[in-house]
Amino acid sequence: MNQVRVVTDSTADLPADLRAKLGIALVPLKVNFGTESYRDGIDMNPDEFYAKLASSAELPKTSQPSPTEFQEVYERLAEQGEGPIISIHLGSNFSGTYQSAVLAKSMVEDKADVTVVDSLTASFGIGAMAIAAAEASMQGKSKDEILGLIAEVRQAMRIYFLVDTLEYLQKGGRIGRAAALVGSLLNIKPILSISDDGYVASVDKVRGQKKAMNRILELLQQEFAGKPIHLALAYSTDKTTAQELEALIAGHFEIRSVQYTHLGPVIGTHVGPGTVAAFASPA
Repeated sequence: MNQVRVVTDSTADLPADLRAKLGIALVPLKVNFGTESYRDGIDMNPDEFYAKLASSAELPKTSQPSPTEFQEVYERLAEQGEGPIISIHLGSNFSGTYQSAVLAKSMVEDKADVTVVDSLTASFGIGAMAIAAAEASMQGKSKDEILGLIAEVRQAMRIYFLVDTLEYLQKGGRIGRAAALVGSLLNIKPILSISDDGYVASVDKVRGQKKAMNRILELLQQEFAGKPIHLALAYSTDKTTAQELEALIAGHFEIRSVQYTHLGPVIGTHVGPGTVAAFASPA
């Protein structure tokens, strides 16, 4: 078998059934509550995580996979076939996960052709790249063609997310350019995104959830007016809010596909309960 194999990590927040269907290999990050360590999406699912988060006195911490964990996956795939491996991971400004994968690549150079991609993004931003890569692989596309497609997906996608509080981003050190929003007035909803160079960035701040969702719609209209779109909605604890956001967007766009995903333990550690995100790209 010489087709390209795709690897990602658990912060891609890919639904397990979709990942299995597309044959995408997974390397999990870990979430740590004190001395208890759980593999993201394997030892702990999102529902279990948010329940434990609510009852925990301290915020959990997260940790990246070791190079050895990536090495094991690369070697297993190399044993299954001779095709190249494309490994797509959490943005390097958020985590050392990408660097662990790069180190693992150097450890298997005599066994496998591995290309490691810095997604410069998080959650389903990574997931969309992995899906596109896996579907292209099934169509027999070459490694170079798939790498070009990944770059196109990254360039075309727009991400907007709402958090209930900036506490989690602030304490996790991931707030980046959104830092000026810390200490905002009561009920101010920050609209955040991920910049082209891979940092959390402030887009706007609006009073109230309804106005914030309408502002996301306006931002999408500025980007994709008159064009059909693909849409993914991610949520931490409240799927209903994500559904409301989808309904709002559907009233103004032709949506060719919709994907829902539950933000997993590692991403949830940094954004917290009540987060909802929209990932949109031209169809």
